[in-house]
Amino acid sequence: MKKKSKKTILMLTASLILSSCYSYKTVVGNGAQNDVQITKWNHYVLAGLKPVDISDANQMANGAENYTVETKQTFINGLLSALSCGIYTPTTTTVTK
Repeated sequence: MKKKSKKTILMLTASLILSSCYSYKTVVGNGAQNDVQITKWNHYVLAGLKPVDISDANQMANGAENYTVETKQTFINGLLSALSCGIYTPTTTTVTK
């Protein structure tokens, strides 16, 4: 029984340690020219399959011709996803002008 408990704890620990957050970046025009940042959360359900409320990078850029968009799953986003067992899966979008 103890051996099975240790194995289960080891598997749970490994799954938490080996999981990762993701990030992708898009450069529009010449990319960000200043350090002005606008950040919004994107809300998904069912492990990210169904978008509920997602941000619009063009609207966040407010007409800028040169900006950088980064969408990522931060630690907090991943924690909320894990706590909800993947039912709620947020991401964060940051537009830098």
